Amino acid sequence: MESKSDIISKLMREIIKFRDQRDWRQFHNPKDLALAISIEAAELNELFLWKKHIDVNSEQIAEELSDVLIYSFLLAHESGINIEKAIKNKLKANEKKYPVIKSKGNAKKYTEF
Repeated sequence: MESKSDIISKLMREIIKFRDQRDWRQFHNPKDLALAISIEAAELNELFLWKKHIDVNSEQIAEELSDVLIYSFLLAHESGINIEKAIKNKLKANEKKYPVIKSKGNAKKYTEF
């Protein structure tokens, strides 16, 4: 069975291979990747605009979400960030900001506790 880091590494290799076969690295600097993430996230948001969640096609959600994730992986790669480590560190930080006793069932920001 593949570990989580093996899966992330495999996905990263596939993304990099796809990009490099097309000679797109020249366009994938951190600034432009951050902009691409924002633009793709806006396209994801647009799917939901003026609709109920159940009215949005899940295939379209998957497509736009994949764009956001692919650009996020590329930004991490170009910035030398280990995605698994970064996510684990963020979860630890959020555990401190949002202890279960204060945040369970509560949508308030930690500064409002």
